[in-house]
Order: sequence, then structure tokens, then C-alpha cells
Amino acid sequence: MGDTNTSIIGERGRWFWLGCALISVGVLLHLPMLAMAHRMGSHFSQMPTDPEMLVGMAAIALGVPLACWGAVPARHPRHADSAGTDYEARDDLPLNRWHVAVLLVLTLGLVIDVMKPATLGFVLPGLRAEYGITQSTAALLPLVALTGTTVGSLLWGWLADVYGRRVSILLSTILFAATAICGAMPTFGWNLVMCFLMGSSAGGMLPVVYTLLTEVMPPRHRSWVLVLVGGFGLVGGYLAASGAAHAFEPTYGWRVLWLQGFPTGLLLLALARFIPETPRFLAEQGRTAELQRMQRRFGLESRPRAAAPADLPSPSGHRQLNAALIVTALCWSLVNFGLLLWLPSDLRTRGFSADIATGILAKSSLLALPTVAIAALCYARLSSKWTLVATILVTLVGLVGALLPASLLSFQPLLITVIALLIVGTNGTIAVLLPYAAENTTLGRRGRATGLVAGSSKFGGVAVQVAALAGFIPTLVGAAVTLIIPTAITAGMIAWLGRETRGRTLGELEAG
Repeated sequence: MGDTNTSIIGERGRWFWLGCALISVGVLLHLPMLAMAHRMGSHFSQMPTDPEMLVGMAAIALGVPLACWGAVPARHPRHADSAGTDYEARDDLPLNRWHVAVLLVLTLGLVIDVMKPATLGFVLPGLRAEYGITQSTAALLPLVALTGTTVGSLLWGWLADVYGRRVSILLSTILFAATAICGAMPTFGWNLVMCFLMGSSAGGMLPVVYTLLTEVMPPRHRSWVLVLVGGFGLVGGYLAASGAAHAFEPTYGWRVLWLQGFPTGLLLLALARFIPETPRFLAEQGRTAELQRMQRRFGLESRPRAAAPADLPSPSGHRQLNAALIVTALCWSLVNFGLLLWLPSDLRTRGFSADIATGILAKSSLLALPTVAIAALCYARLSSKWTLVATILVTLVGLVGALLPASLLSFQPLLITVIALLIVGTNGTIAVLLPYAAENTTLGRRGRATGLVAGSSKFGGVAVQVAALAGFIPTLVGAAVTLIIPTAITAGMIAWLGRETRGRTLGELEAG
């Protein structure tokens, strides 16, 4: 947010940028061999590693820890949840250019972040064909990726509470750009290693973005901003992944889909100056100059910690609500990663070509975009709790539609509608679920608590991939039969245990 590398990154900003430069050089040194493989029919497996790639790997291995070391504050963090001061804008404060800049950059960050795991389903068919492996063996790729995202959600959430939200976003982006070389790995084993690291980076952005936006937006705009940014980021990420697969995979092969993480990651790093830190974290770190600058730009005022309203739940009620959110996240992950991840393969099994299959998914994603605005409006103007319940019910309707006879689902408009309902419901649920979790947690644990819910939203997918390794490959109908009842149960849990956050300040919510 400042004018120098020191204020943007920290006291060791020059080492951060040196590490980023080494990562960039390392990734670029992989491109000549990829170009050679493209001229040979886009087959890279078992090709010998050339000297440029070895130098590139060494540069990345040096650049990643150097950039991470440069991003972490030199001073030992003194973060605590005991401060008696809240920093929040007036409820009637309009959004200014600094708010808009943060919204645009973090939405871009979510699109970039979601695009990576969403690409998994599109690379699996080409990966299987090139390496000559079975579908159950190919399931190792989403398994290690989802395990990585689960670990990443917990790790980056913890880092966000200890070192700050902005630092956590930067560290996640560094690893994200570096793992773009996954597309240059000549063996399936190396693909697994890089995919785990890629998943670890992708798992960190989502919870930290929600945490940061919760703490810097004016109360009147907080609810709709969280859902709108999250929803467009999630649907946009899936649309970007399906669109890239539709546009580039038929010509350049499946490996090119991984490379898009490099330029997009560098773009996000270049926009780092527009990513602020949370005000109370700056106050507890004694970074007074940054705090005052941020207060001026975002219209923040300091005020004593608010007392809890009488209707907010007890600590045991908080625990029950957190448990309900975790269970909801687990069920969501079963639908998203156990069903949507395997949809490209399932559509090809139904007789659709790769071009038609990716086109169907891209069209379904387009239909999902307008519903994000509706979810944001309902979350902000009607009810945060019941909007979450409604998005789960939309997913439930999509699962019921998936049980229609195959003769009906062969009609493309109906199939697109069913898939769109699933994409609308799942993206709407996660877009509402994580903001709802972030609003229901205190500052000192907000990153970890939101990260736990985000990690739970990946863990169910890990279980599905383990089942796939045993030969139980998910299909649209089979997954729908399995998930209808759990999805209905989670809707009931949130309806029973959830609390309303709309119209309450963070001080009131934290005090409860």
C-alpha cells in the first residue's frame, strides 16, 4: 500500500524481489523443452531432462525460500487477541477507490487460485493417455492435490494470524507461480510431487482473502462484498479453467493448462501494493505509520471493543456452530470434488467428445455467474444464515436432476441446466460459507478458523479420491445417489444452529 518495497513487502523487500526473479528465470528455462515436446505431438513423458531444466529447477529451489524469507517481517510477531480496540469504518461510509482496488485485486487472486484445482478435471484424460495409466491410478493426481489444498488451508490460515494477512497471500502466490512447472514434469511421479505443492499454494488464498475482506470493508458493505467477491472469484476460476481447456487443450495438449499459473501469479505479485494489512494486526505489531495511512485511506476509526448483544450464542453455541460449518464444508467437498472434478471424464464416457464436454462445462459456468449477484444481494439484504441454507438447497435440486433418465440427460440443454444447478449451488455455498465462518470468529483466530472450514471443504474430496484408487470411480448418477441425503442434512444443521450476522458489526460478533 505504500510507495516502496519496504512498505509493500517488509524490511527485507529486496530479497523478496530477488527470489521472485529467480523463480521467473527458473520457470522460463522450462519452456524450450515444452516447445520441443509440442513439436513432437505434445508428448513429454520419458524425455530426458535437458541442462536448462536442471538449472531452472535449481533457480526455483533457491528462489522460493529466498522470496518467502524476504516477505516475512523481520520483527518477531507479537500478535494477540487481547487488544481492547476495534478498527472499523462508519456504517454509512461509501466504498472509495482504495476499497475498489482491494476488491478487484483479491477477486483476481481468487480467480487465479481457484483456476488451478479446477484444472485437475481437464488434465486427467490427457494425462492418462500420455502415461498409459488406468483411471484409478490417475486418481492419485487429484488425491495429492486435494491433500495439498487441505494442508495449505490450515497452514496459510495459521500464517495469516501470526504474520499477517498480506504476507500469507504473498507466500501463497510465490508457491503458486513456482509450481507452474508442473506442466514440464516428464514422469507421473514428479507430476504428483508438484501437484501436491501446487495444491498447498492454492489452498491458502481462499480463507485469507475472506479474512482480510471481513476486516477492512465498511459494515454496511461487508456482507455483499464478501459473497460477491467470493462468488465471482470461484465461478470465474472454474470458468477460466474450463475456457482455457476448451481453447488451448485441443491444440497444445493438457500440459499447457498448468503453465497459466506463472503469468497470473506474477500479475498478482505486481499488484501486491494494493493488498492492505488488517488494522488491528498493524496496531498490535506497533506499525503505527502503516496503521495511520490505512485509516486515512479506508476511513477506519478506532473504538472500544463492543459488548455482546444478549441474543448472541454462548461459547458452547459457538462450538456447535463451528461444528455445523465444518460438516457443511465436508459435504460440499464431496459434491464439488467427488462429482464436478470427474465430470469431464464422465461426459466423455457418455459419448461426448473432449471439445463438446469442455464446451458444456463452460456454458454451465456462464449460467452460474448471474446467480452470484443474487446470492450477494440475499446475503446482505435478507439473511446471511438463510442464504447459506438456500445455496445448499440449490445443490440438492441439482443432485436430484442428475437422477433423471439417461435418455433425458442426453438432451444438451437439460444436461447443461443440471450441471449449472450443481455449479451454482456448490459455488454459491462455498462463496457464502467462508464469509459466514469469517464473520463468526474473533480476530486472533479468524485466519485459523476460516482455514479450518476451508480445509474441511477439501478433506471430503481426499476421501473420494482414495475410493477412486480402489476402483470406485465417481459418476454423475452414482455421486448424486450418495450425496442427496448428506446435503439435505447439512441444510438442516445450518437452519437449526446458524445465527444471523447481517447488520452486526465485527465488534458485536467477536464479543459473542
